[in-house]
Amino acid sequence: MSSIGRRVGIFRAGVQFLRRRPSQVFVRKAGGGEPHIVAQYRQPPQITKNQKFQSELLSGAMWFWILWHMWHDLDAVLGHFPWPDTSAWTDEELGIPPDNE
Repeated sequence: MSSIGRRVGIFRAGVQFLRRRPSQVFVRKAGGGEPHIVAQYRQPPQITKNQKFQSELLSGAMWFWILWHMWHDLDAVLGHFPWPDTSAWTDEELGIPPDNE
């Protein structure tokens, strides 16, 4: 498409936008059968029983996933390498000066 064609398309869209009647303003109200909860200053939020159930279910599933994978794939947490034998290290390797200094 040429640049003139694009300009004509943009011009047409702008004219259609300007010719539209003013849109009506719709007022949205809290609905859906649940009570509207008003925020209170420095007060903890009021949660419904359903929200509490969902949060406990989600946190329970999260901890199950974490503990299951730690039990069955502990190398993912601790690493995929053998732990070094620290008792075999010398004082020089650890950076400890000799006793006579």
